[in-house]
Amino acid sequence: MTPERPAPVVPTATYRLQLQPGFPFAAAAAAVPYLASLGVSHLHLSPVLEAVPGSLHGYDVVDHARVREELGGEEGLRALARTAREHGLGLVADIVPNHMAVVPRHNRALWEVLREGPKSPYARWFDIDWETQGGQVLLPVLGGPLGDLMDELRVDGEVLRYHDHVFPLREGTEDLPLPQLLDAQWYRPVWWRLARTELNYRRFFSISELIGVRVEDPEVFEATHAKIFQLLHEGVLDGLRVDHPDGLADPDTYLARLYEASGGRWTVVEKILADGEPLPDSWPVAGTTGYDALRHVDGLFTDPAGAGELLELYRHFAAPQTDRGGDWAATVRRAAYAVLSHELAAEVDRLTRTATRVCATSPDPALRDRAPWALRTALEELLVRMEVYRPYTSGDPAAVVTEEAAEEARLAFVVPEEAGAVDVVRALVLGQGTGPAAVEFRSRFAQTASALRAKSVEDTAFYRYVPLLSANEVGGDPGRQGVSPAGFHAYCARVQRDWPVTGTVVSTHDTKRSADVRAALAVLSECPERWAEVLEQVTRAEEAVPDGQTAWAAWQTVFGLGPASPERVQEALLKHVREAGLYTSWTEQEPPYEEAVAAFVAAGPCGPPGERVAALRAALEPHVRANMLGTALVHLTMPGVPDVYQGTESEYRALVDPDNRRPVPLPPEDSGDKGEVTAAALRLRRRRPEVFGESATYEPLAVEGPAADHCLAFARSGEVVTAVTRLSLRLAEAGGWRETRLALPPGRWADVLERGREFTGHARVEELFARRPVALLERTG
Repeated sequence: MTPERPAPVVPTATYRLQLQPGFPFAAAAAAVPYLASLGVSHLHLSPVLEAVPGSLHGYDVVDHARVREELGGEEGLRALARTAREHGLGLVADIVPNHMAVVPRHNRALWEVLREGPKSPYARWFDIDWETQGGQVLLPVLGGPLGDLMDELRVDGEVLRYHDHVFPLREGTEDLPLPQLLDAQWYRPVWWRLARTELNYRRFFSISELIGVRVEDPEVFEATHAKIFQLLHEGVLDGLRVDHPDGLADPDTYLARLYEASGGRWTVVEKILADGEPLPDSWPVAGTTGYDALRHVDGLFTDPAGAGELLELYRHFAAPQTDRGGDWAATVRRAAYAVLSHELAAEVDRLTRTATRVCATSPDPALRDRAPWALRTALEELLVRMEVYRPYTSGDPAAVVTEEAAEEARLAFVVPEEAGAVDVVRALVLGQGTGPAAVEFRSRFAQTASALRAKSVEDTAFYRYVPLLSANEVGGDPGRQGVSPAGFHAYCARVQRDWPVTGTVVSTHDTKRSADVRAALAVLSECPERWAEVLEQVTRAEEAVPDGQTAWAAWQTVFGLGPASPERVQEALLKHVREAGLYTSWTEQEPPYEEAVAAFVAAGPCGPPGERVAALRAALEPHVRANMLGTALVHLTMPGVPDVYQGTESEYRALVDPDNRRPVPLPPEDSGDKGEVTAAALRLRRRRPEVFGESATYEPLAVEGPAADHCLAFARSGEVVTAVTRLSLRLAEAGGWRETRLALPPGRWADVLERGREFTGHARVEELFARRPVALLERTG
């Protein structure tokens, strides 16, 4: 047997695998030799603990004590780890501390709570408000009002059944008549629509099928992490990715405990940072999973001037209302109000009750005499003005719950004295008030803020404001598109200084579009007029267009995706219009509208008119390629630890999930140019880890000449140089590189991508990019 080779303590690069029953541990083990040859140091595994049977993602955990049997169980995971070690690779696992699945027959802890109520030893696990709903856990599982479905509920021994749902019965109640039996339980099955306003457990965002877990409780933390820590300490796992820490009551304490219990293993957190927002420096983590890097990399290949022109063309074509897709900030604000009054109404109710309790019992007279309706209004007005996911006590909450926001919020009140509720709420958020209720208020405000931001921005506004779809990405800001070379260099310098081994990504299981689809779409920011001309050609007045925004988004989707089955486009557009919620939604579906969208997509973007869009894409293919290769190389050589999403080492075109979670062949069938660039960069990172790691340096390189703005270049530790082409269509229109030169650091530089070529001094960029629009150089000698 080949002796095991230890993986690096800190990854040089990770490779994300989406485990599922169709791609279990054994399939991952079979791919290890290829992935080792690719140049990564660690496999990044989606959640490995027991999940809902058939789950394609694993974030719906039901048992923290067991490795998922459908993937091969613990022995399968250990076998994968052994195979990985034999090839010098380690394993990084995704963990889900915030929530579990509401499937009682598989979730033993929840089953016991539903059977025994608040006295169950597992009751402390779940974030349930037992003081409401008569002390029953509301379970929104019924297809209609209870009275209409009584004959579909049946008692079967010691359980209650409703179609596929199975619930435990409280001891001694099984012989009661059904109405009395239901009243006697610690739970109450109800019509699913009641979840909006009546739910009394914390969810993951607005997903009622996922119940919040109280990992702030030390015993719950130990119980839900014991298996993961065992796997870490026994060398099966080497690092962690923490899913959604914003949802936790106390992320600071949680991450400190995780660091201590894991032995300080390399850990990154799925924290989405707004533009300019820092990661709390008190967190003992390596950094984020990398959406902040994605925003900066994408911005390099977007022309802000052209994006502005595209916005005006979109407004003319689609004629969206200002706050329903016409203006970014207004669209986000309107969506936030709607989310608070609909999807998160129950969360706001609970937050209001907590604030009312704090004010009513406070020894501070300034907090007294505040009506619940006024506190609720103040809460809503401050929440919709949050521009980050949540305030952190380890940072400066006043910087995100600002006085300017409070001043605007006061305008919602007619009586000035009642507007004082805004100041009360803001003071509580900023730390005024003591005791358990005040602490709970601050935690719940932060948790509600993060859920609101995700639902109103990622899951609503991104589908309404659509002038350039590549900008509508997790962690992105469609209202401020484009990143200058100077801005990118400044960002990289901060990362190398503060978080040198943070994660970086450009494609994930959660991105709305893969990096290569976004690379194609970004080219439209360089030719807005050509895009408008093509839309004019393919759009006829007599054709049935469901609405201008959807049509614009559909045409961009097929441009970015390229040749694909109509079914993939149809599925993505159906999700698009339901998320947008303008004419149909997941909960209030409008079949005639959805049928019109499907007919339009089939006849237009996926029909003969779509050939004109395909022709435009073909004409722009060199510039798509420049963006695609530039994005890949920058991502793989900038500061941080790059994560390569499955299949993206070669050209990978995918839309929002579930499209991006399809199994991919490993190795890919055709690696092409991107595969060569990716493998070369990854192998260089593995061979020269000191050039890219914690003690590395990042140095912007000067470009001189008429096309200097179109070349971005930097050196890593004085040993490796990355140079890429940006805005290549604008470059071609301006006359090409001409005498533009790149000032290389002293010494001789070998071309890593093309053997036999060397450069020194001020290299002519045209020669540097003779074969590819990117270059990767290594110092010789």
